[in-house]
Amino acid sequence: MAQSPNIQRTDSNTPLLGQRNELTNDGLVPQIFSSVSVPSLTDAAAYLSQTTSFLTGCFYDYSVEHSSGDPSASSAVHAQELAAFASGETGASSSTSALQTSYEPLSSNEGITENSVGDSSRNAGAIVRSNPSGLTGIPLFQSLIDRARRTVRGSADDIGWLERAPGMPPVEDGTERFNEILDEIKHGVHRLPNSMIYLLIPGLFSNHGPLYFVNTKASFSKMGLTCHIAKIHSEASVEKNARELKEYIEEIYWGSKKRVLLLGHSKGGVDAAAALSLYWSDLKDKVAGLALAQSPYGGTPIASDLLREGQLGDYVNLRKLTEILICKVIKGDMRALEDLTYERRREFLMEHHLPDEVPIVSFHTEASISPAVLATLSHVAHAELPTVAGEPKKLPVVMPLGAAMAACAQLLQVRYGEKSDGLVTCRDAEVPGSVVVRPKRKLDHAWMVYSSLNDDPKEGDASQVCEALLYLLVELGQKKRQELERKGK
Repeated sequence: MAQSPNIQRTDSNTPLLGQRNELTNDGLVPQIFSSVSVPSLTDAAAYLSQTTSFLTGCFYDYSVEHSSGDPSASSAVHAQELAAFASGETGASSSTSALQTSYEPLSSNEGITENSVGDSSRNAGAIVRSNPSGLTGIPLFQSLIDRARRTVRGSADDIGWLERAPGMPPVEDGTERFNEILDEIKHGVHRLPNSMIYLLIPGLFSNHGPLYFVNTKASFSKMGLTCHIAKIHSEASVEKNARELKEYIEEIYWGSKKRVLLLGHSKGGVDAAAALSLYWSDLKDKVAGLALAQSPYGGTPIASDLLREGQLGDYVNLRKLTEILICKVIKGDMRALEDLTYERRREFLMEHHLPDEVPIVSFHTEASISPAVLATLSHVAHAELPTVAGEPKKLPVVMPLGAAMAACAQLLQVRYGEKSDGLVTCRDAEVPGSVVVRPKRKLDHAWMVYSSLNDDPKEGDASQVCEALLYLLVELGQKKRQELERKGK
């Protein structure tokens, strides 16, 4: 009888996927929670795969059918199989080799797989049939292996796919110039022209955050600039919002005869980019440029892992709870989240490209995961209390968004070894062909739109960062126009 493969296993306390050395500070990664030992599911999946290969080989003769009906053919196949196992090699490699000699690996994505067994001249009628209905053990084991691999890998192969996609233009680092502009703004030098209209596009769930972008709009108004916050349904699909933004931009342009400069945060940046990709022929004379702040332009592992089969959403009913929240509670469209998965973003971007002539600035940050963020509170709304005389008293409504973003950032770092702001990885936020801003300051995903009660007054606030991004976009637009003039276009 063939013996089970002698498979070597080693215990591992490494993360699910190997982290990059550059993500650590002197070899230490700050964590909110105490360090825990994470077993290596990759090793476990590999062991299960090899064991399955051996077990399915034991049932090999039950899955062989002979068209000739000759008993001697069955005996010849049996003899060949026994000879393979009795070749005198006892290691794992010999057992695996014997199994591979008998048949090819089966694919779970095919209906019925037929492989010739042994010498075709002697066993022309023998084929291996894989029945996906579960009549044999082979498809079942293969399905379990495939599911385990998908669960372990998650979005590891998708993160940063835009960097690897062929034909994508390279990015340009604009961090140094951004820091210079921001420093000037902090010292009271404001250069944004009033010859343009500034349109801020909010992200997912912004309709339920009364103070989303409010401080930035108020700051721009104090400087005498015309600034609007796009009134779109933040829980709608990307294509629906793209259409609404196109109409919104046209209305602003026709009323003011001024070009519009766009700044989109999170999904708002994706919506704005989709509007330019789909309707550039109608908007090219009306839009001066686009800045994407912390936008999942390539997708986000949070959405993909939540909605993809075999991931977190399957095991704790998160997918169903999310659907109830978006569709039933806040009356949104589930496609708003689906459009941010890697699959949907890849489909859209392969079909619809951003115009080369539009100036684009990408901005992404890395969230802090130090214990100090547990004390960070974000100001998200106001509560009005009635008074006996005078105006109602306003009290700030705060939430620990910083702690939530830090927890998500640590999850992405431990599982994938990726830097992120808590929701969007840095590599997925970089738009191909854009000027990219990569600040060293630790900022989470919510900081750009909700002020923090713990902000350092010496550092630039969110409105100043938005102002610096937009002025960098103005400079980029001037540079692109000069290049087009030199080319005679």
